[in-house]
Amino acid sequence: MSKAVKGMVIDDIGQRMGDARDMLVVDASKLGAFAANRWRLDLRKKNITALTVRNTLARRALERSGVKGLDEILEGPSTLLFGGRDIVELSKEIVEAAKKDEKIRIKGGTVEGSALDAAGVDSLSKSPSREELIAKIASQILAPGANLAAALLGPGSTIASQLKTISDKEDNGSGEAATESA
Repeated sequence: MSKAVKGMVIDDIGQRMGDARDMLVVDASKLGAFAANRWRLDLRKKNITALTVRNTLARRALERSGVKGLDEILEGPSTLLFGGRDIVELSKEIVEAAKKDEKIRIKGGTVEGSALDAAGVDSLSKSPSREELIAKIASQILAPGANLAAALLGPGSTIASQLKTISDKEDNGSGEAATESA
């Protein structure tokens, strides 16, 4: 392959990756044609891209994009996986696919510039997704207000209504006394 063609392929890889900086690497070379096609179609439905390229070209494209940590992982047959809502969702999908089909071997990945091995990808797949973390934070922010509202609506509401009744009686009693003396 000439330098010009290699340059065009590297540019194409960079365009396909776009802004993706977090990605995983798997070896799916042992999958049959039908299984590989089915797997890629399932990934595409979840907005995940699987890109099988030569390792040297992938290294150059990743270097241009500023993605680090995959040099040691890119040995032998490699497929770059990126996309989805976040890296946690991506890792969950890939770990699940590797469990279903033993011919898919997870090699590692990179998250925010840090390299992960296969065990790191597995532990990442067990962490909560972005949406779950946002929901957890929102519930913790709203918890004090909810506790206060529950206290006011629970036993506190009966105390408050009794105090209001007593206060109203005192207001009515003092109002009547004020009109009688005048």
